[in-house]
Amino acid sequence: MLKLVCNELTDDVQSHTLASRLSDERFAMKKCLDEPIRVCSKPKSFSCAECEKSFTNQQNLRRHMNIHSCSECGMCFHSNTALTTRRRSHSGEKPFECSVCEKRFVRAGHLTVHSRIHSGEKLFKCQVCQKRFVRSSSLNTHLRVHTGEKPYNCSLCNKSFNQSSNLVTHKRSIHSNSKPYKCGVCLKAFVQSGNLKRHMRLHTGEKPYNCSLCNKSFGLSSTLKLHKRRVHSNRRPYHCPFCGKLFKTTVNLMSHIRVHAATKEFSCRHCSESFRWRHQLKRHLLKSHREGTWFTCHICQKSFSDKDYLKQHLRRHEGVKRYVCDKCQKCFCTNGELKQHSVTHSNFKGFCCGLCGQEFKRPTTVKQHF
Repeated sequence: MLKLVCNELTDDVQSHTLASRLSDERFAMKKCLDEPIRVCSKPKSFSCAECEKSFTNQQNLRRHMNIHSCSECGMCFHSNTALTTRRRSHSGEKPFECSVCEKRFVRAGHLTVHSRIHSGEKLFKCQVCQKRFVRSSSLNTHLRVHTGEKPYNCSLCNKSFNQSSNLVTHKRSIHSNSKPYKCGVCLKAFVQSGNLKRHMRLHTGEKPYNCSLCNKSFGLSSTLKLHKRRVHSNRRPYHCPFCGKLFKTTVNLMSHIRVHAATKEFSCRHCSESFRWRHQLKRHLLKSHREGTWFTCHICQKSFSDKDYLKQHLRRHEGVKRYVCDKCQKCFCTNGELKQHSVTHSNFKGFCCGLCGQEFKRPTTVKQHF
C-alpha cells in the first residue's frame, strides 16, 4: 500500500516539472516574438559610398555596387575606385603627378611605372637575350622578336606585325595617308600620338629623360641611351676591318672607314679635286678659290677654316687647359690630347685585330701585329 502511494507521488512531481518546462519555453518564445528587432537583427556596418545605403555584409554591398554606373558612358563597376577612375578618364582629371618631370596620371599605378623611366629600374628581363624592360607588356612584345610571331594582320595587303600599334600606323600611312594628330602650335600633323608628344617637346623645351650619372637631360629616351653609350661607357663593340680600331657606335665606325676607303665623296665644284672630309674641302675652297671666310688669330695671325679650330688655338695662347687627367692631374688643351694621354694609365685596349681578335693599346702596335 505504501509503495503504491509513493509511485503516485512520483508521477505527480514529474507531471508538474514537465508542465513548468513547457510554460517557460512558451514564455521565451512569446518574448522573442514580442521583441523581434532587438533580438533577431544584425548591425548594418557596410555602407555604399555613392548612396550611403547600408548592408549587413560585404557580399550584399558588392552586389549593390553594380547598380552604380558612370553617368558619361553608362558602364557599371564593382568598386568605387574603378568608377572614380572611369570618371577621371572623361573629365581629364589627373591627380597623380611625377615629382621629376611633373607629368600627371589618372592612376597611381601608372605613375609608379612611369617613375621607373627616371630611376632606370627595369624589373622584367628577357630570358633569351637578357634585355630588360620597364613594363611586363614591353617584355611580352619583345619576346615576339625571338619567336617570330606576328599576330596582327592587315586586311588590305596581308602584311603582318608583332604589335597592334604598328598595324594601325601601317594602315594610316600606307592605305589611308591619315594623320589625325596635329600640333596646336605649328599645325604639323603626325600618324602616331607618340610622334606628336615628342614633337611638342621642341616647343615646350621639356626634357624628361635624365642621365643618372651626370644629370644631363634629353627629350628622347633613345638620345639618353646614345649619350650613356658614348660618354659613360667604355664598351666598344664595333671594330674597323682594316686597322682594328674599336668604336662605340656604327656612326663613328663608318666615319673612320673613310680613312681607308679610296672614295672621296666631297668634290670641288670649281675643279676636279675630291676629298674624304668636309673640312678638307672647305680649306681647299678657301686656299684655291677664295670661297668662304678665314678665321684669323689676332695674336699670331694664323688662319683657320673653322671657327672652332680658332677657339681651340686661342686657348693655347691663353694657357687654358680645361681637360684634366683624373689620375695624375695633368692638364690638356683639347679632349683628344687627354684621351691619348689617358691610355698610359689604363689597361684599356682600343684596337683589335680583325682576323684573330687580339686587342692592343695603340694603333702602331696593331699595325706591327698585322
